[in-house]
Amino acid sequence: MSKKNIAIFASGSGSNAENLIMYFNNTNTAKIKMILTNNHNAYVLERAEKHKIKSNVFSKEELNNTNKIIDLLLENDIDVIILAGFLLKIPQNIIDNYENKIINIHPALLPKYGGKGMYGDNVHKSVLENNENLSGITIHHVNNNYDEGNIIFQATCKVNKDDSIEALAKKIHELEYKFFPLVIDSFLKTL
Repeated sequence: MSKKNIAIFASGSGSNAENLIMYFNNTNTAKIKMILTNNHNAYVLERAEKHKIKSNVFSKEELNNTNKIIDLLLENDIDVIILAGFLLKIPQNIIDNYENKIINIHPALLPKYGGKGMYGDNVHKSVLENNENLSGITIHHVNNNYDEGNIIFQATCKVNKDDSIEALAKKIHELEYKFFPLVIDSFLKTL
């Protein structure tokens, strides 16, 4: 099996992206070929540079109303797209070209706490306000609607009554770092 080429889309710090880079550097399954972001100030760009991975910054306009991004993906022989803290909706032309090959991670147990605006601390705050006993992560395919693609994997963690947003976020990050690379690796072996 030849190595698959992965493009990671991220909008922020890139800790999940870096975790994936380090994981796939030690496998024969895939190579993180490029990082794409809509945020000129995203720390993920520094992480990409540190690991000598090509990066590209684009505008919302370029993503939605041009073929710049799809052309870039096809030129770089990208097989799979991973969303790791990417906040914009993926446009139809990319979904059509990468059907069932775009994977996202969400910091809650979908279908609860998903949808537009539900990311990061917004999710954890809602989980705590609703006195949930469990939270976790959902790794899922991406379709035309926020957080509604087929679920690939979920993992849970206990929510304690005295958890702060930060405490819950820490538990969620631990699940993300542990399971996201393994689930992607497993998925890639089915292609």
